Amino acid sequence: MVFEKEVLTTGEVAKICQVAPRTVSKWFDSGALKGYRIPGSKDRRIPVSELIRFMRAHGMPMDSINTGRTRVLIVDDEADVTTQLQKHLVEGTNYEVQVSSSAFQAGMACERFKPHVVLLDIHLGDASTGDARAVAKLVRDNDNLQMTRIIAMSGKLTDGQAQGLRAQGFDGFLKKPFSVRQVVDAVEAATNIVHDAR
Repeated sequence: MVFEKEVLTTGEVAKICQVAPRTVSKWFDSGALKGYRIPGSKDRRIPVSELIRFMRAHGMPMDSINTGRTRVLIVDDEADVTTQLQKHLVEGTNYEVQVSSSAFQAGMACERFKPHVVLLDIHLGDASTGDARAVAKLVRDNDNLQMTRIIAMSGKLTDGQAQGLRAQGFDGFLKKPFSVRQVVDAVEAATNIVHDAR
């Protein structure tokens, strides 16, 4: 198991366990998950060894603890966009990245990969955005994906239309064309976990 650090924040533990940070705080406060508080602060820290013990004791899947990295699923039917974006994210961040080019592939990938963030082209299949809405609905309706954030991507929407995406269940918006830095910023904002772009 590869970890870059030996102690995790409650937010990082929440991401690995795919629960809300307040749930991790409850585990900590009840004594079920061992750790310590930062002196002079309410912040909690959990040693990786304790998290592993806790997850094993409760039969939690250990697949997400193997890297602790943010998992990003890119869903877009434009191969040049997905190829370039995947290449730059893999080379420039610590993200695990997978690509899907259809709503069906995206559904399968969400089940297996359990992404923290889905970068979703809302014109996927361009059947009046029905495919993209189906992917967003699948994520929102799946109990195992409640912590997954969906960032819409489009080069066609007006600013007003983009603002309306939040009401439709999207957690962010990227206007094409965008820079890799904008993508990383959007992923960080959605997950509240900061990764250094190399």
